[in-house]
Formats: sequence, C-alpha cells, structure tokens
Amino acid sequence: MSYLLRTSRIFAWLLLTGLSVGIITASSLYLYLRPNLPPVEQILDVKLQTPLRVYSKDNKLIAEFGEKRREPVTIEDIPQLQLQAFLAAEDSRFFDHFGVDIMGLTRAAVELVSTGQIQSGGSTITMQVAKNYFLTRDRTFIRKFNEILLALQIERELSKERIFELYLNKIYLGKRAYGIAAAARVYYDKPVNELSLAQMAMLAGLPKAPSAYNPLADPERALSRRNWILGRMKELGYITPDAWSLATQAPITAQYYSRETEVDADYVAEMARSEMLRRYGDNAYTDGYTVTLTVDSEKQQKATDALRAGLEAYDRRHGFRGPIGQFDVSDMDQDALSMQMRNYVAVESLLPAVVTAVDDNSGEVGVHLRDYGQGTMAFETMTWAKRFRTERLTGPAPETPSDVVSPGDVVYVKLLNGDELEDTTDASVTPRVGLAQVPSVEGALISLNAQSGAIEALSGGYSFGQSKYNRATQAERQPGSNFKPFLYLSALENGKTAATIYNDAPIVFEDSELETAWRPQNASGQFYGPTSLRKGLYRSRNLVSIRLLRDLGTNTTLDYLKQLQLPTDKMPDNLSLALGSGLVTPMAVARGFAVIANGGYDVQPYLIERIEEADGTPLYEAPETLLCDQDCGTQTAHEDGDSATTIDGMQLPASEESSEPRKMRRLADERAVYIMHSMMRDVIERGTGRRALALDRPDIAGKTGTTNEQKDTWFSGFNHSLATTVWVGFDQPAPLGRGEFGATTALPIWLDYMKVALDGAELSTMPRPNGVVNIRINPETGERARPGENGVFEIFRTEQAPPPLPPENTGQDNADGESDDLSRQIF
Repeated sequence: MSYLLRTSRIFAWLLLTGLSVGIITASSLYLYLRPNLPPVEQILDVKLQTPLRVYSKDNKLIAEFGEKRREPVTIEDIPQLQLQAFLAAEDSRFFDHFGVDIMGLTRAAVELVSTGQIQSGGSTITMQVAKNYFLTRDRTFIRKFNEILLALQIERELSKERIFELYLNKIYLGKRAYGIAAAARVYYDKPVNELSLAQMAMLAGLPKAPSAYNPLADPERALSRRNWILGRMKELGYITPDAWSLATQAPITAQYYSRETEVDADYVAEMARSEMLRRYGDNAYTDGYTVTLTVDSEKQQKATDALRAGLEAYDRRHGFRGPIGQFDVSDMDQDALSMQMRNYVAVESLLPAVVTAVDDNSGEVGVHLRDYGQGTMAFETMTWAKRFRTERLTGPAPETPSDVVSPGDVVYVKLLNGDELEDTTDASVTPRVGLAQVPSVEGALISLNAQSGAIEALSGGYSFGQSKYNRATQAERQPGSNFKPFLYLSALENGKTAATIYNDAPIVFEDSELETAWRPQNASGQFYGPTSLRKGLYRSRNLVSIRLLRDLGTNTTLDYLKQLQLPTDKMPDNLSLALGSGLVTPMAVARGFAVIANGGYDVQPYLIERIEEADGTPLYEAPETLLCDQDCGTQTAHEDGDSATTIDGMQLPASEESSEPRKMRRLADERAVYIMHSMMRDVIERGTGRRALALDRPDIAGKTGTTNEQKDTWFSGFNHSLATTVWVGFDQPAPLGRGEFGATTALPIWLDYMKVALDGAELSTMPRPNGVVNIRINPETGERARPGENGVFEIFRTEQAPPPLPPENTGQDNADGESDDLSRQIF
C-alpha cells in the first residue's frame, strides 16, 4: 500500500507540476502575445477587400480593378441550407462552443508532435475568421496560439451570426473569388439564393483546399468532397435521405464565369483608375469603391467601334503588309496547330490564324484559328489586299488567293459568323473569316457635353491592350486647319466681319523666325483671288488665313487664345500659327470647340460623376455646372489652380469636395460666336465637311483639318449641345499618304459616331443674341448690295454692319479711301 501511495503521490505531484507549468507557460504566452493582438475597435471595423468597379452613367460595367472578386452579402440573404453545408464541412459545433474546439486542438497538437506540422488544423470557424482577417498563414505554434486568443476575443465581442457572416464574406473559394456570393457568380453565374443543394455543398467543400477540391481543376476529387459533405448534412439532420440521394447523383455543373464588362471603354477606365489611385492610394483596389462616370454606354461603345472601323478602313486603303509569322504546317495535326497558335495573341476582334491550304480554283483558303480551330476564308474578303509598298504606293490588285497568302502564313482575321458560333454548341459549325490586319495608324475621339463639360465618350487609340498611351489626352499634335475657327473668332472680335475680303494669291515671306523663305499655298495648289472670311473658312483657304493673321498680329491672336483658355505654350509666334502649326492634344481641341458650341462659355472637361463607398455611401458628386455671364463670384473654373487636378493632360474637377456649382464664365463674345456658328455650318453645307450632310441635321457645324504632308488629320464638329473631335495619324509623325485629308480619314469616324450620338436628339442651335443684323451684301466686295445686284445675306454685329450705300455719284476722295482700305486687306 505504501508503494502504491507513494507512486500515486508522485503522479499527483507530476500532474500538478505539469498543470502548473502549462498554466504558467500559457499565462506567459498570453502576457507576451496579448499586446500585439488587434484592439476591439479594429475587429468591429473590419473592411472586406472588395475591388474597384467603374460604371457608365447608365449603370453598365466598364471595368473592375483588384485581385479579389468579392460581393459582400448579409447572413440573412444566404439560404439556411448553404449555412448548414458550411457548418457540416467546417464546424458542426459552431453554435455550441466558445470559439475553440478542444478536441480539434488536441488532434492538431498530436499531429504537430508526431509529424512536425499541423495537417487537419482543428480550427473552428471563429479561428478561421481570426486567421483570415488579422494573422499570417504561417503554420507555427505561436500563430496558432495567437489565433486561439483572438478567437476568444472575437467571441466575446461579436455574435455568432456576425462571426459566421464575416467568415462567409472573407473565405477564399478559388478563382479569385472571396466570399460565398462571389463564388456563386464565378462557378455558377447565379446569386447565392438560387443555388441547388448539390451546388451549395460543392462550394462548402472549397475552403479546406480551394485548389485541390476545385471542380474546375479536379472534378473527381471535388465530387468526392461534395458527396462527403452531403453525407454529413444527412447525419446532422440538415437534409432528408431523399434530398441526399438526389443531390449526390447530380452532375458537376460548375464552369468559370468571369464578370464580363458591358462597355468597351478601356481608356476611360484607366483614366478613372488613375484618379482613384491618386485619391485613395492602394485602398482604391480593396475598399469596394464604385465609380460612376459621365460616359453614356451606347455613345461610348459606338466611339470605340467607330474609331476602330475608321482606322481599319484607312489601313486597308494602303494595302496588305503581309503575314505576321510563318511556320511549316505540312506535318502538323490539329492539336499541334492549336499549340503553335498559342504563340500569337488576339487584338480586340482580330484573331490570329494560320493558313493551312490555298485553293485558287474555288477561291477558298483553309485556316486554323486560335481558340476556334479549323475555318475557311473566301477570296472575296481578300480583294482589298494589294501589297503595301509605301504610304503612297501599293502593288496590283490580287486575282487569286495565292497572290495574298501561302500555307504556313500567320495572319489576322475577323469572324464573319461570330454570332452564329456564340449561339450554338454545335461543333460542326465552321468559322467563316475575312482577312484583316492590325492598323499601323492610330487615332482618338473625344465627345463632350458642350454645356457641362462632361465627357460623353472617349477613345484614345485602336487597342488599349496594344498601347496604353491615351492619345486623346496625351498626344500633342499639330491641329492644322482645325485651328482656323479660333483664328477667325479672334478676327470677329477684333473688328473683322464674315464679309471682310482678303486676297487668296501667292505670297512669299522672308521671316527670320521661320529661318528660310516660306511659300505657303492651298491644299489644291491653286489660288482664287479676293475671298471673304466666310468663304476662306469653309473652303479652308490657307493664304486667306495667313493674311488675316498678319493683319491681326500674332500677339493679339495668342492673347485671344489665352482668353479662350487654349494652351499656347507650344504655339509658334509667327505666321505659321495661322495654319495650325502649334502643338495641342485632341482633348484641348475638343474643349475649344465645346467653348464655341455652347456660345462662348468656359468648358472644364470632367469624367467622374459620382464615387460611392462599398455600402453605397456617397463620397463625391460632380457639382452642377452653371454658365455665367455676370456675378460669377470670386472663383470660377481655371482661375484657382487648386480647383482642378491635371490628369494625363486634361482637367478633372473630381478632386473638388465642395458641392458648390462650378461657374463657367464667358470667354468669347456671344455675337461673334453666333456668327462663327453660321460660318462653320457652311463648312458642312458648302465646304470641306460636306460628308456630314449625311446626318440630315441643319444644326451641325464643324471644321476639317490637315497638316503639312498629311501627318495629322482632324475633324471637329458640334451642335449647341455636343462637341466631338476626331484625330487620325501615326504615333511617330509620318505622312498618311496621297488623298488622305481630314475629310477622308477623321470625318467618316466622326460621322459614324454622331449618327448614334445624335439619334433621336432634338435639333440644338445657339439662340440668336441681340445686337446682330442680317444685311444683303455683294459677296465680291463685302459691301451692301445695290438694287439689282446678285447679293447674299450676311450676319453682322450691329456696330460692324456695312455703312449705307453712298449716292451713285460718290466723290473721288471717299472712293480712294475705301480703295486704300481694301488694298491693305488684299495685299
């Protein structure tokens, strides 16, 4: 007995000592680790990492930025069966324990001692919340102890329902999906409340190992895991045997559903991303901000499509540059061809394809397309493909397919039956394609609401994937004749009229600033004699513009450009300014035309209409725009350098937090602008912009533009409400080729876009201001027409109207005075 008693006492003391050591160790660890645990406030203020989403003003998704796809959801919105599936898979005693499962931890401890690592984990849902929100993923004892302490703290501060909700929103479920709602979209393209029982169990099986049990990566293993969870749900009484039987027999229906954008607007999406990053730093990608832009989805999509189509049309006019690659296809089967084609990437709607066979007799070409396999290309889609030699010269028209391609050539093509392929799963449907190529030329389109400055559509190039360079806001190019309306508006405000006569005749300047003799001429190479300013503008007569600028003075004109808030830092201080030789961005040009369009008020382009937090709380709302003639206050647009933020060469008032309206003061005399509208409508009706007559709208005005050697081509057009500018040229300035002018390259793009932008819109013309009169004049002299003369009506500011006709026997002195004044203008 004494031996047993002594042994019992030894064991008791050892047990007591072990417990004491354990308590002391645990207490020491607690005292050591407790200060580093997150405070209660941080636990209660947890923010889910939700991506930045950018929408059009009509709520169409433009872009999503952030590595994690997440759609926060409340526990009330999650079906009870889905909750039970996660409980069965992860922690069936969740609602019974205090945050720590002692049996699970004991099992994990045994694994750690025996294998050196924790395999099953033993983590409760609360411990997983602690790990996912606040701690590292290192599988160490210290991390596990931290996890236990934090789980206990979470259980004290939060309800079980709130903990479960946090878990279901945070848990990673593979394929960039964080949270149950995002996973339901990614794998089944459904809201969480529309999933079947089998689908619920499949998602509940993912937290243990999102890659290993992923139905897309390993369907068999995922199926086994799903059925085990369904069995646990039956054992726990969550589902009936019949429901279990039906669910375990259900096939795997998971697919990968990426969230598709609804508008092709990569350039404006990048502008919005840059502004959000500037405002909020890296939190912009994780805090769930929603940004609503000013762009209209229909107009934006048409802007993107019209610019691409116009650039492709120019490219086709200048011939086929040949294949983008070549390899031997003689001994390759379909799988080998598919593997080889992985080396070539698609560019927007253009797909890479390798030519596998050429039949000149039938006019059919066999191709193998990346992602689609075998297809056919008819010779009718290749007749444009004259061989490119220079921008001015192409080879002869092809007569057979072999004149264009050979077996093994890798070329770009466009699907001709794309909708048919998308609408069927029939593998027997053969893709039909047409020959294409990625344009070497680039362009930009900007469309502004002339009354508010809101950007309604913008495209900065053919493909954002190819080049992130936003030509709309970053490319500084010569505007050519697109600049002339600003020169002529300056003239109208400095004593000239639309009827003022200048001589369109040869002229030579010996100008030291131009370094050599300068012999400007018209695009046609011809000269037309005395010409009114109206006709000089709508016919785009260069020599009239140069003589006008010489008369006004470059300093006067540059000062007026500054008054219009146009950038002048890269404008020349010489007569070449008249021909648009300065450097400006397409955005600056579009803004200038918007000033003319709205009647002469300042325009401050902006893109961001609204910013909201993840819960819908508004953070920013674009202020109302007021056009202001008098009593504009002490601060208006462009007057305070802190009132706007420069982003990629444009002004974005998105940095203003004030809800005060933005006051846009008058920059140009409304009567001069009204006359300019009339002159620019003649550009459409009788001048270089006649193609725009296809719109069949009398409220359209505009101006073409082409620089020396046709390196830059433009068209800017507007009505009183909407101003749109298009630029076309090479990124590295080079001639576009013979016959390429603003009217042939930029205007068709503008027209294609404006057909949609103005569809259904009411006519919008500038109201006639007080102080203007219509006078019948002699178009050859600009004077009042005499009775019986062939006269035309012209618009004048009242004080600049031609004087009344003198008597027929006017004195010689008066006649000589008028002759001297006319001679000065002509010569």
